[in-house]
Amino acid sequence: MATPAINIGIEEGARAEIAGGVSRVLADSYSLYLKTHNFHWNVTGPMFNSLHTMFEEQYTELATAVDEIAERIRALGEPAPGSYSEYQKLTSIPEETGNPDAQEMLRQLVSDHETVARTARETFALADDAHDEPTADLLTQRMQVHEKTAWMLRSMLE
Repeated sequence: MATPAINIGIEEGARAEIAGGVSRVLADSYSLYLKTHNFHWNVTGPMFNSLHTMFEEQYTELATAVDEIAERIRALGEPAPGSYSEYQKLTSIPEETGNPDAQEMLRQLVSDHETVARTARETFALADDAHDEPTADLLTQRMQVHEKTAWMLRSMLE
């Protein structure tokens, strides 16, 4: 017996286009997760305790988010990207291979959270045009988290 076609009220081409945008959000989110976890491990200086704890809260939130984002891609009928090479092609988050000081970590994370918010906002327009409320809702929630986090990180910069 054949698997039934997806019939959720969104045309196949629109679903694929939306899933492509959500895949970019996933790649940005996973790249930000990895960078935040790295900074959690390697932060030093007088703000060590507060930043170590804050970064842990942030990467834990991102770990949950990437699962929800990937599951939305699957619900749209597309495979979710899941390799470093795929993420590298899709992400707008620059990789950090060095060990910056705490202030530079904060600067990078502010920029990166704003990047994810912009990627989500771009994809929101696709979801909104297709009346894809579940994706629009997910993206709205992600924008809210990333914009608030960028504000909080920015407030710690000297």
